[in-house]
Amino acid sequence: MAITVIVIEDDLHYNNALKKVIDYDEELVCIGQYFRGKEALQNLTTLNADIAIVDINLPDYNGIQILEAVADQQLSTQFIMCTNLEDDEYIFQALKAGAVGYLLKGESMQRIIDAIKEAHTGGAPMTISIARKVMNHFSNGKSKTKAPDYALTATENEVLQLLAEGLLYKEIAQKKFVSIDTVKKHIGNIYRKLQVSNKVEAINKVFKK
Repeated sequence: MAITVIVIEDDLHYNNALKKVIDYDEELVCIGQYFRGKEALQNLTTLNADIAIVDINLPDYNGIQILEAVADQQLSTQFIMCTNLEDDEYIFQALKAGAVGYLLKGESMQRIIDAIKEAHTGGAPMTISIARKVMNHFSNGKSKTKAPDYALTATENEVLQLLAEGLLYKEIAQKKFVSIDTVKKHIGNIYRKLQVSNKVEAINKVFKK
């Protein structure tokens, strides 16, 4: 079954470009295009798509406000922010509101397609510069005391580090000279040991204050 995607983006050309590349991929299908936050909110619950690509700077609603508005509706939708905004304030507000990914619009369309698939399999895709901001935030704020031992192996620690740097599963596989399935197995073990469900939670737990 194809991964269902909603696009919430006020720029007509960029919205249409996203829909085009999503529908071109046989594993994905765009089931909704919205150019205003209010219109999107009226349909998010009904459609309950697998993934929503959301701009932050919308004409009526802030994209983060959209996530906050549906936070208590128990949707299965995973939200990926796709925006020009890279200030720390927006990044952490979006993650706090429930976004599983944060991409900048300078990313290639193929990167966005890969990010949709990564999020659908439990990942937390981010533009590398954004991932570094998140990593630095937790690293700079961590306690001087020794971090708890979560029994991660050296390989699992390395995979978590590469995830934090924004690498995709296939990029980690290439770097480690292993299959994507092996990478997924490592990530599954990391999440199980840390008792988390995505990359952001894993980084937060390992590098917590």
